[in-house]
Amino acid sequence: MSLFWIISRQLAEIEAMATSKKVITREEWEKRLNDVKIRKEDMNKLVMNFLVTEGYVDAAEKFRMESGTEPDIDLATITDRMAVKKAVQCGNVEDAIEKVNDLNPEILDTNPQLFFHLQQQKLIELIRNGKVEEALEFAQEELAPRGEENQSFLEELERTVALLAFEDVANCPVGGLLDISQRLKTASEVNAAILTSQSHEKDPKLPSLLKMLIWAQSQLDEKAAYPRISDLSTAILEDPAV
Repeated sequence: MSLFWIISRQLAEIEAMATSKKVITREEWEKRLNDVKIRKEDMNKLVMNFLVTEGYVDAAEKFRMESGTEPDIDLATITDRMAVKKAVQCGNVEDAIEKVNDLNPEILDTNPQLFFHLQQQKLIELIRNGKVEEALEFAQEELAPRGEENQSFLEELERTVALLAFEDVANCPVGGLLDISQRLKTASEVNAAILTSQSHEKDPKLPSLLKMLIWAQSQLDEKAAYPRISDLSTAILEDPAV
């Protein structure tokens, strides 16, 4: 957060300068860093937000005890949310739907797109398991009526059913639907919907701040040479390239 603030301020300061890049020494940069004051409580809230949103319940509980930072939702609900997410990731869609309804029936009642994607995932799992007749029957009875009401649903249904037309589904044009990434995509959508129903942000703040930092550095790169961070995992400042 402090780096982003410094970079933004530096951009403003040199906006009107000539095209030649300004060189900012490590000493000057670190002094600016030290001048930025961020409350530890705010940093702790940022960490707790990440742990809660991503579902690290054990880590969130331990962090709560050690830092005294209270989460903005009941940590017990994280376990239920993660159970839903895990069920989708394992291909147990019916179990996931039941768990979502146990948490809050209104989630699926008020989100037709999410419900369709869960049903689509169930169809994919039937095809994956070679249950062709059951897959066709399910598509016709459960998904086709929804496709008639929504053009985008119909297109997704057609892509999914197309899996049945290929013997080598792994290498067919729509084979990506059988990748684990498709399960993860659906699981992420369910996770976001549950968080929204709990009046919680669906995305953690920390990754967004890191993206802002990357963007700010890219803007400043055009105007100055300064100690920048190339590896976010270490956050080590590199000496400016003159």
